[in-house]
Amino acid sequence: MIIGWEDTLLRLFLAAVFGGLIGWERERKDWVAGIRTHTLVSVGSCLIMIVSVYGFAEVLHFEHIGLDPSRVAAQVVSGIGFIGAGTILFLKKGAVRGVTTAAGLWTVAAIGLATGGGLYFAAGATTIIVLIILWGFQMFELNFSKKYKHKTLIIVASKSANTHNIIQKALKNAETQNHQFKVEHDENDVTIELSLSNNNKDKFETFIDDIKSEGGIKEIHWI
Repeated sequence: MIIGWEDTLLRLFLAAVFGGLIGWERERKDWVAGIRTHTLVSVGSCLIMIVSVYGFAEVLHFEHIGLDPSRVAAQVVSGIGFIGAGTILFLKKGAVRGVTTAAGLWTVAAIGLATGGGLYFAAGATTIIVLIILWGFQMFELNFSKKYKHKTLIIVASKSANTHNIIQKALKNAETQNHQFKVEHDENDVTIELSLSNNNKDKFETFIDDIKSEGGIKEIHWI
């Protein structure tokens, strides 16, 4: 069986739409992988699926020839990992960003394969579910993070700063709960890493302002 050009065009178009919708969600958050990347992954996966299923139909009439249409498509699942890895950023102090985008690219590849295989409903439903996860779950995740996750405050100070006072303020501050702290020294600076928990943003800001009152503070940021 050879697929017609109308059906081929429909599958490629739908794959572009599905991938583009998810890519747009990533694009508006200014991630490295945006509309073009997600659309290309989806369309490319769709084409690979079409080739895998229909591209070798002409040789099937020869004796002793059998084809497994899933073999070529299966390589997309593992191969997409290289692109996904490129979207993951390892920031200083062990922070990692981009894992959601990498997972989105992997899912978009699956959507493209499904579209190429003619599973339009499965591909469309997955696209809607992914968008719900990326939009709806984000608010839940942010609220969960505010209530339960610890924040890590990084303070970079000069060697002339009174490190003892800074740590004492952190440990005695009544508005935050300290879970642990770490101090690192290099040639020019002292880096203090504080793991804190607090549900009140205003109290955090008061806490930071109190630390800034100490001399020699070069940088304060969250991870």
